[in-house]
Amino acid sequence: MADDRALREQLVAAVRRLDQLGLNRGSTGNASVRGSAGGGYWITPTGMGAEIGVDDLVWMGDDGSVRGTWRPSSEAPFHRAVYAARADLHAVVHAHCVHATALACLRKPLPAFHYMVAVAGGDDIRCAPYATFGTQALSDHAVAALEGRRACLLANHGMIAIGGSLGAALALAVEVETLAEMYWRAQQLGEPVLLSPAEMEVVVAKFRTYGQPGS
Repeated sequence: MADDRALREQLVAAVRRLDQLGLNRGSTGNASVRGSAGGGYWITPTGMGAEIGVDDLVWMGDDGSVRGTWRPSSEAPFHRAVYAARADLHAVVHAHCVHATALACLRKPLPAFHYMVAVAGGDDIRCAPYATFGTQALSDHAVAALEGRRACLLANHGMIAIGGSLGAALALAVEVETLAEMYWRAQQLGEPVLLSPAEMEVVVAKFRTYGQPGS
């Protein structure tokens, strides 16, 4: 287990940013980042929010071992499951942001009403079935909903965004919440017109080379 001071500082900054943006409030939500040594991850402690410091973070090994002063997030099981299923990612952000969670409480995916939905990797942002927090069932549902995607909703719960870095995962969480708010507002006027699968396939392909290298 490496010290990973810089990574831990980034994780604390991300948690505080989620709070500043209103994506999480109080002790809701959690986040994690893979360790630099190529195994295990740092995760936020349970029941604690933006007040945490770098020494409050908890280390979790891929084997489920735990090191730290505090207990890890109650959602550590789905973080562990997502990392095990996705070698391409290095950060997981989970938020109870208002608009994405409202949509999740309706158990609806975020459809292709806007081309930016493709930023999550497909022509929709799926909503995983409901399961009690911290359970294997929720972990299984989250992994399935994230297959081929970088974000999903969790029914009656919240949302998950993943990325190759903490910055990428945080930026995607903000984008998903923004899209959820747009969709909610559009529905106040009527049913939004959805882009076709063919149109979204073009956008998904363009997103593969979108942005700066390594972002």
